[in-house]
Amino acid sequence: MDFFRSQEVARRKTGRLIVLFVAAVMVIIVLAYVVVAGVLIAAGAYHGNGRSTDWTDLSDPLLLVAIGAGTLLLVGGGSFFKLIQLRNGGGAAVAEGVGGRLVNTSTTDFVERRLLNVVEEMAIASGTPVPPVYLLDEESGINAFAAGFSPAEAVVGVTRGGAERLSRDELQGVIAHEFSHILNGDMRLNIRLIGILHGILVIGLLGQILLRAGVYGGGGSRRSSRNKGSATAVILGIGAGLAVVGFAGTFFGNWIKAAVSRQREFLADASAVQFTRNPSGIAGALKKIGGFVGHARIANPNAAQASHMFFGRALTTGLSAIFSTHPPVEDRIRRIDPSWDGRFVESRPVRHGDAAEKIDLSRSATAGHPPGRGVEMVLGAAAVESLVRRIGNPAPVHVEYAKELLAAIPPALASAAREPFGSQAVVVGLLTSDDAEVRAAQGACLLRLGEPGVREEWERLLPTVRSLEGRLRLPVLEAAIPALGAMSPTQYERFRALVVEFCRADKRLDLFEWCLQRIVLGGLDLKFGRAPRRAVHYYALARLGPECEQLLSVLARVGTRSPEDARRAFASAADVLGAELSFLPADQCELRRLDEAVGRLARTAPRLKRELVRACETCIAADRRITAEEAELLRAVVVVLGCPMPPVLPGEVIEADPRTA
Repeated sequence: MDFFRSQEVARRKTGRLIVLFVAAVMVIIVLAYVVVAGVLIAAGAYHGNGRSTDWTDLSDPLLLVAIGAGTLLLVGGGSFFKLIQLRNGGGAAVAEGVGGRLVNTSTTDFVERRLLNVVEEMAIASGTPVPPVYLLDEESGINAFAAGFSPAEAVVGVTRGGAERLSRDELQGVIAHEFSHILNGDMRLNIRLIGILHGILVIGLLGQILLRAGVYGGGGSRRSSRNKGSATAVILGIGAGLAVVGFAGTFFGNWIKAAVSRQREFLADASAVQFTRNPSGIAGALKKIGGFVGHARIANPNAAQASHMFFGRALTTGLSAIFSTHPPVEDRIRRIDPSWDGRFVESRPVRHGDAAEKIDLSRSATAGHPPGRGVEMVLGAAAVESLVRRIGNPAPVHVEYAKELLAAIPPALASAAREPFGSQAVVVGLLTSDDAEVRAAQGACLLRLGEPGVREEWERLLPTVRSLEGRLRLPVLEAAIPALGAMSPTQYERFRALVVEFCRADKRLDLFEWCLQRIVLGGLDLKFGRAPRRAVHYYALARLGPECEQLLSVLARVGTRSPEDARRAFASAADVLGAELSFLPADQCELRRLDEAVGRLARTAPRLKRELVRACETCIAADRRITAEEAELLRAVVVVLGCPMPPVLPGEVIEADPRTA
């Protein structure tokens, strides 16, 4: 899968969605006009320009304009309101709307812990923030979904049936499918689809309101009963007509969802197989859906709005079954497993005692995957690879490496990272200075800004944090993000101030501190409303020369041994962009300026981000190796750019994409 092309395709599909939406609204306006004019004619209340009442007399421009304006206002207002509601609530609003419960990151329940472990592994392997996980406790069907406007705001939801009835490999296949939707832009399109189509459904809701008003309208005096009866008949007629129009709106809504979503499910299935290199996992999940009496059905009444977001067909009755957003499960299985014999699999709840499902509840990764094994076997074949091609394209080796990293985290840190106070202590622990005087100042910051529980955890965990391997710093940070995201807005403001003060304690900002702020605070600022979503603003790099110079100059100076080597690396990267760029002197390579530069570069179109990542890749590939500092800086940069990059493997040799030569 080409990540950057997928982003462009998703943007084009949004345009297609708007075109279909406008077409549907035009048809609804015509239907609403026919209904209202017809009811008024039938009631004898409409006489067009003095002409006699006639069923063929439906041509009144003023009435058409009035109904058209009213319909546009109603539909547009409904869509706008829903989009604002979703924008404020994000993926969590969708998950809670269909009955999801946020899974506590410190849970020791077997089913929940296994689910969290799989999601955590997939996130670290794909280079995305670890998303909150919701469990749909009341849903026995086997299903899952991902929702959110961006990877930084994504949530993953799984039904109770899916969490209990799928094996670990099958669950991994389903979660990989959902991560494909996160990575290729489908998730943002899907959540916009909910908001846009909500406006169409408002017409039907108005019809139902008018019907109730007509039926339950009050009495009055006898003198007015005749007039009131006539008005009631009009209200009932218009209400019934708009209810029919609402049915047509539902028809169009399901048709649009099917037109936009159906083919993307095949692509997500294929991406999941590529991600895990285990076709039997996702195929097994689909076979269990086919063989289970509840299939993938979602009983929650709000499921109709989000039916296109689920892994399997959530609705099996009405128009949603006719205009399904998902291909038949048989077709999906045969694309993955051409030799399938047509038999479905009967499922049963997975128990903790099952040999293949045993997990260590004190760890973030499953047992049965010894550190290093599996990764070392395939490193030779995957040693030389383009970083650009792996953006949005994690491989099985990255999943295995993610398991290794998570299993290597000391148990005390792994447990603390899942707790509200512990996760904060882990982050500030990684920022704690080796200098005794600076460390004392940081401790004073904790007394002033931190909650008492955070200071206690900081003191307890500090020896373990300071002895942590360098390669584990980013995985620990990423594992802590879900618990940090569960803070209240007030708690987050205090935590954020604490992080900033810890970084300022030594009067300087080093590279790791900048990277940590971008990786941890960047996504949380978005979640807590401190930072706006970055819309595309630049479609050419011509106006961003100084920003490109700043980024590439800093990157060239990190990990190289001499100014000459840095200059050569910069020149190679500048050639990729095809621009006349100047290599900045060391005193101008400030992290403050880098922060501003990367922030502006994050507002470029996907095709430009591809070139930027290629330039960064060429810069660090100058010596065909990547240092820990380069890896952390590159990770922070691509996080800000919104480009999910799988982890760089230990000792990996990096070569620039040959297309940049």
